[in-house]
Amino acid sequence: MKNTTLRQLTVFLTAARHLHFTRAAQELGMTQPSVSMQVRQLEENFGVALFEQVGKRTFLTEAGHELYRYGRAIDHQLAEAKTVLERLKGAHGGRLRLAIGVSAKYFMPRLLAAFTVNRPDVVIDLHIAGRDGLLDQLENNECDIAVMGSPPEEDGMMAHPFLEDPLVVIAPAGHPLAGERKLPLARLKSERFLMREPGSDTCDVVDDFFGQHSFVPSTSMIVNSNEAIKQSVLAGIGLAIVPIHSVTLELEVGRMVVLDLDKPILQHTWYLVHRREKRFSAVAEAFKGFVLDRARHCRETCALRSLPRDIQCFTRPQARTCLSRRGAEMSPGPTHGGRRHA
Repeated sequence: MKNTTLRQLTVFLTAARHLHFTRAAQELGMTQPSVSMQVRQLEENFGVALFEQVGKRTFLTEAGHELYRYGRAIDHQLAEAKTVLERLKGAHGGRLRLAIGVSAKYFMPRLLAAFTVNRPDVVIDLHIAGRDGLLDQLENNECDIAVMGSPPEEDGMMAHPFLEDPLVVIAPAGHPLAGERKLPLARLKSERFLMREPGSDTCDVVDDFFGQHSFVPSTSMIVNSNEAIKQSVLAGIGLAIVPIHSVTLELEVGRMVVLDLDKPILQHTWYLVHRREKRFSAVAEAFKGFVLDRARHCRETCALRSLPRDIQCFTRPQARTCLSRRGAEMSPGPTHGGRRHA
């Protein structure tokens, strides 16, 4: 026991969470043999086996389960101690741990740039993951705040809405329907669509939307990446339905257009999510306040103009103007503690 190190405990906790040494090694930036060696040394220190192999699967032994329980408690205590010490640095320094949804990568860099412009000593630890990965990060206290579109239902979580990101139909610049107003779905009957893969959030929403309006699209391609979809639309393979903030750059430079439908597909909202009992560092508290204050300012005072660039409002130094309009005010509304929103 006296020779046990925090590094060994961290390696063990990661391997125990994955129940797979190779995946643990990838997360830790180590080689698989190094992970095995650290675990073996830990087992020798305690004199018990922590893992067992059954066929091709790895499981925790009873001793492994016990150490995992105590190890997580130690890890949480260390994280809390680090938070307390980080607070001594104030809001202009320290580390901000963020986990963000895959589509949030299109707007979060600009938001973070605006936040850090007067905080040069802040270090951002940014992790991009799908919904399950974000929930794991929150559950394991591996992030201060998660940015996601579907908050968890657990009562132990808090969700604060801050940015609208509706799904829209995109087409290459110069498309015959570009510039027309209030297009009925029937006008798109002859168009071909690039669709997200079955099971994705976007695919489920789009299927529901088309089903509600008895519209059967002609599908030209099924793609599991927004980036690939955007390039395919630009190549003229078909139309697509994507979150508006994922095509901000293409719209700004005029390579792509949003078709104006007479029916909205979905008014999608992004949330800041954190554990209810989370003890924030000063910089995490400052980031949360920064984002929610900008959201409130945009809602109350922004001049609403052409279609949607709300993130530009967030990232202006004083947030004095908003270059966005989606037919209604952006409305962060109340904080949600346990209700899932699409």
